[in-house]
Order: sequence, then C-alpha cells, then structure tokens
Amino acid sequence: MTEPWTLSIAELADRFRSGETDPVAVVEAFRRRIADRDPVLNCYVAMNPTLDAEARRSAARWRDGVPLSALDGVPIAVKDNLVAAGMPATWGSAAFAGDIRAADELPLARLRAAGAIVLGKTNTPEFAVDGYTSNALFGTTRNALNPDLTPGGSSGGSASAVAAGMAMAALGTDGGGSIRRPAGYTGLYGLKPGIGAIPRSGGLPQVLLDFEVVGGLARSVADLRLLHDCLAGSDCRDPASRTYPRFPASAGLLRILHVPTLAGQPCDRAILDASERAAEAMRRLGHLVQTAEMPVDLAALNAVWPRIARIGLARMFDAAPQLAVRASPSYLEMAAEGHNLPAVQLWEIFDIVQDLRRDVARIFADWDVVMMPCAAARPWAAATPYPDKIDGRSVGPRGHAIYTGWVNAAGIPGLAIPVGPPVEGIPVGLQLIADIGQEDLLLELAADYERAAPLQPAGQRG
Repeated sequence: MTEPWTLSIAELADRFRSGETDPVAVVEAFRRRIADRDPVLNCYVAMNPTLDAEARRSAARWRDGVPLSALDGVPIAVKDNLVAAGMPATWGSAAFAGDIRAADELPLARLRAAGAIVLGKTNTPEFAVDGYTSNALFGTTRNALNPDLTPGGSSGGSASAVAAGMAMAALGTDGGGSIRRPAGYTGLYGLKPGIGAIPRSGGLPQVLLDFEVVGGLARSVADLRLLHDCLAGSDCRDPASRTYPRFPASAGLLRILHVPTLAGQPCDRAILDASERAAEAMRRLGHLVQTAEMPVDLAALNAVWPRIARIGLARMFDAAPQLAVRASPSYLEMAAEGHNLPAVQLWEIFDIVQDLRRDVARIFADWDVVMMPCAAARPWAAATPYPDKIDGRSVGPRGHAIYTGWVNAAGIPGLAIPVGPPVEGIPVGLQLIADIGQEDLLLELAADYERAAPLQPAGQRG
C-alpha cells in the first residue's frame, strides 16, 4: 500500500471508496510512522484512546457507501490547547495536567461530525504564548525538516507532525502568528481565518482578546481547503461567528501589495530573496504586484503587544486561582505584571486595536491582497526561545515575529505558503493577507501559486 502521508486527502478518500485501503489500515500506518519519527521530534503529548474504535466505525461507513464526508477516516492531529472529548487539554502547562473534558469544543465537534479521526494532541508552549514549542511538562518539539531546529510556535507540534507525515493535516490556533510561522518553518500551508470565520465555544480561556482563532495546517492547498470548509460557518454559540459569501472558483487578476520589510526592521536575506521570487511569480500569473512600504504604522500596536498576554493571564488566574498553583514561574511573573497594569492601559489597547482595524480596512480599498514574509528569521535552535540576532542585528523576543501580530489584531485572514527552492532543506514561508471574509480568495490565490511554483510536499521528504 502507498504510505498514506504521501497522498492528498482526496486521494486517500478515493482509496477508501475503492476499497484499496480503509481507515483501520491507515490508522495503523500512522501509528507506525509516529513510533518511528516522534521519539526524535516530540510532537505528540497524548494519543486518542478511542482511535481504533473510531477507525472501525469509519471503515464500516465507507464499506457501506455512506461516508460522512471526504474527511471521514482521515487522521488529524490537534493542538493541545483545543478541547477534544476523552483527551487531556493540557495547554503545555502543569496547571491543566489531567484536565480531561467530556465534550468537544465546537471546532472539534465539527471535525468529528465529518468523520475525521483525531490521532492525538500535539505539543504547544505553556499557554501558547511563545514563538517556539517547548514546556516543562513535555519538553521541546523539533522541526521535522531539521531536528536541530525549532518548528516555531505555538502550533509547532501540529506543524512538525504534518511535515513529518505523522498526520494528514492538523488543527492549530493563531493568536499572533502561531499557525503561519510554524507552517512557514516546516514547508506547509497554514490558514489563520479572520475573526468569526470558524466559531468557537466550549474551549479553554482566551488570553489574547479576540485575536486567537482556530485554523488548519496541511501539505497542500486542497487539503487545507477541505479542513477549512469543514470548520467554517456561523453558530449561535459564538456570537462573533459569521458565514461569508463564497468567492468564485477563480481568483481572477488581483492587486497585490508586496511588503518585504517593515519600518527598517531586520529580515533574513534568504527570506527577502524568496519574497521577491514570489512577487515575480505572482506577476507571471498576471497579477498587478507593487512593492512598497507598509501603509499602516504598526508602532503603537507593537508597543502594547507584550501587555495583552500579561493582562489575559492575570485575568485567567484571578478567575481560577487554582491554576496559578501549578503554572510555571515565568508565566506567574507575566500575570503579576498584567495584574499591576492600570485599567487605563487596557483601554489604550482597545483604542489602538480599533484604530488599526480602521486603518487596515483602508488598505483593502486599494489592494486585494497583501503579501509579506511569515517571519523575519529562519528557524533557530530547537530549545532556544527566540533568535537574538537577525541579519547581523540584535533583536528582542518578538524580533522574528514582526510580520504576523497585526493580522490578528486587525481580525483578518492570513495564509502561509511555502516558497522554494528550499534553503538548507527548508522552504521559506510567506503569507497572503486579505480583508475580512476573504478566506476563499486566499485559498484560490494560494492554489494558483502552488500550481505555478510546485514544491515536493512536506511528508514526502523522508
């Protein structure tokens, strides 16, 4: 049998339909793959205890000709800050160790209603607020394309699992770049939907205002679209959720604003070179591409960004003091700093976010898409929290993450694409960004680019 991680989801469904294989055999193949690769990579922190029973039920549906969807029987990895019934939702912290919920949160419920099989939970830094994937409870996750390096964070476990062929696709969350940067570091496609595109209910507390959303990581745009379509659409349990009109099947010719650098901040030369190659590829596809400076000043947002997680953690520990007893000291320090901030500073954050959303909306009066890097740095040493130098210049903890947070604060969608040729075995990640409700536009544009500049999919590299 062809190894399942070398197939697309549609190809795997075709094999289920024809009887060439079934979900039971595929789950067993992934179990072997995980046993082979995960001792080095450390992506999974818990496996699904009902995995075999779910595979048998899916196999019976395919055998009877009544699959629930094209995702029926497809093994998916899930980040460990998402609640899946019967499995821990540890959030990388001893504070949540042993926290096993009886019911799925809403995105997981939609995934299971489509028949998808949750393989297990993947590693995340504690409270998902770091740009690499390591914690005191489960240790460090490594990059499938080079285990000496990080897959980024905070969805690093999900990204590395898919890139290693240890899942067909994965769910992650993105509150400041946590899907797009790991996708960019592992040669994957990763979609951060806009606010409200994928409803949430029944999950863990939010510590990043309304910035954090659920999205998918996959080896191809087609796989990513299947995952997104399963999860998207409004639900009364999430008042912010919306169902947006579907975009036409072709993206058409688009006005693309190419922003390779931000306000003179450093970016790795290999990333800038890849960004220019991608811009040229978009021009060859017929799109109008203009390289320019970012038309919105991000300085105010960048100045208050560290306060957001601190205030969020402070509120979470105030609401549930028992969690603070087992949280790591560095996060207790963050929460203490947040607790001591005056309310006027929270209101300042609200004002800055509202101003940003207004200013960003003006960008899309003139442009259909903004294209820029996913990160300013290439992947760095796996157990190091962040790179302290980029292009020879000293940077702080978020120096590598300058391109992503504004997209979350603006509430709009961003999609990471891998750009070749790979540099030292790892493609460069760029992101395509569009106005609220334009996830379909980004998926179509990414598919056009994928056809024009194909790469060997992650998961087929060993």
